[in-house]
Amino acid sequence: MTDGVSESREAATVVILRDCPGSAPEILMMERASSMAFAAGALVFPGGALDAGDHALATAIGGQLALDEAAARIAAIRETLEESGLAIAFTRPVEADRIVAMRRALAEGMGFGEVLSVHGLELALDALVPFARWQPAPFEMARRVFDTRFYLARAPEGQVASVDATENVRLFWSGAADTLAYCDRGEARIVFPTRRNLERLAQFGSYGALAAHAWSIPVEKVTPWFEDRDGERHLCIPAHLGYPVTSESIGTVRRG
Repeated sequence: MTDGVSESREAATVVILRDCPGSAPEILMMERASSMAFAAGALVFPGGALDAGDHALATAIGGQLALDEAAARIAAIRETLEESGLAIAFTRPVEADRIVAMRRALAEGMGFGEVLSVHGLELALDALVPFARWQPAPFEMARRVFDTRFYLARAPEGQVASVDATENVRLFWSGAADTLAYCDRGEARIVFPTRRNLERLAQFGSYGALAAHAWSIPVEKVTPWFEDRDGERHLCIPAHLGYPVTSESIGTVRRG
């Protein structure tokens, strides 16, 4: 393994979906603040880097999951709460005022494990469906290198997402195809992994169908590579992981 890859940070992100009768499921998208070092101004899914507390909590509650997998799921839940105010993957519904209090406590520096203890809550780590895992290759010269696990989760009923006004400046619900069209019109931007994942998500008409698809394909780390195709340089990904588009001209690729 190269030095560039070994220095990457673990991260986790969640594709939160809500079914819409008669149309494609809607996905929670957030626009990152222009001041952010990674993917500034881009549309992303909720998520972020793992911290030491996620690993400590994984040791305590991870059960049969591998520790790195449990820690990533915990981080995905924590980051979603911090960034969007949605309490996903809890063992029981969480009241709105409790969500506000937990989000505030996290913003003030309280550890997630302590927050859960104070409010008498437990996580349902199995509510997250593993979907993908991406890590840039060293030659991509990314400003931030993250080894990122992607999960699927149902949107919790009765909860309302809201911006954190720090890392994100806008949240909205949109079908995957609609979000892609929005970006293709130049009204927003997405980086290469987000585009590929939205294309994959757009193939399915319900959360159930998408989850079944995700369970049918083992998660393998996607590390894009450069390849000349039809006389043009392309950034490519494997063809066996469920992605309908597996290459893009380097001239149109957007990175973090």
